[in-house]
Amino acid sequence: MNILAVTDLTLKFGGLKVLNDVNFSVQKGSILSVIGPNGAGKTSLFNCLTGFYKPSSGDMRFRGKSIAREKPYKITTLGMARTFQNLRLFKNMTVMENVMSGMHCRTSVGVFGALFRSPYMRQEEKEIKHISEKCLEFVNIPDEGEKIANNLSYGDQRRVEWARALATQPKLLLLDEPAAGLNYDEKQKLIALIRKIRDELGITILLIDHDMRTVMEVSEHIIVLDHGERIAEGTTSDIQNNPKVIEAYLGKDEGENI
Repeated sequence: MNILAVTDLTLKFGGLKVLNDVNFSVQKGSILSVIGPNGAGKTSLFNCLTGFYKPSSGDMRFRGKSIAREKPYKITTLGMARTFQNLRLFKNMTVMENVMSGMHCRTSVGVFGALFRSPYMRQEEKEIKHISEKCLEFVNIPDEGEKIANNLSYGDQRRVEWARALATQPKLLLLDEPAAGLNYDEKQKLIALIRKIRDELGITILLIDHDMRTVMEVSEHIIVLDHGERIAEGTTSDIQNNPKVIEAYLGKDEGENI
């Protein structure tokens, strides 16, 4: 059963096609990666999926509903969460406040409830804090809640962002370059955490990353983009031996290898 289906997705900026008739689906409960050289269209794809870009044509159906014209907060409410390559924490707020902010899409108290501190509002606030504590425990930083987010190590700030994404109670989690800036040990913990999120919480994972070691170790299925087009799809073994993929990577000045 597919949780996400992308059909003939095209994105244009002026006369430039950033994505060109991209088709793929994400099976519920899977870990799927999208890879490709710089400029392949990976981040643009994520921006379309999460409502930051509106596609020029094509469709994206999440849990059976078209999201091609939905606003980002609506897509989050439907059950899709995202982390970013560059940390987007509220750095002068506490870790707990950062994670609790992820629950905004699940709250129901209105302005008057908040102003007059109704019993329902107090109960909901208690539940939000409880869920946030569970999220911090899940990503293995349970004792950092009262610290200012900016005072944590880079790796732990990453975990705060993950906890905030989990607090939205997603069905599909999009990870944008999750291994960026991490050392080898942190990447191994990242791989374990990705698997834990899927296996224990039942959340489907879709990620993009340039770290091929991480991608090959954690992915069950891989899609390759190049110049906005899908050039390959398959298992890690299929991708490692695909001539088009090898050519796309070896043709780059950076000399990225898979």
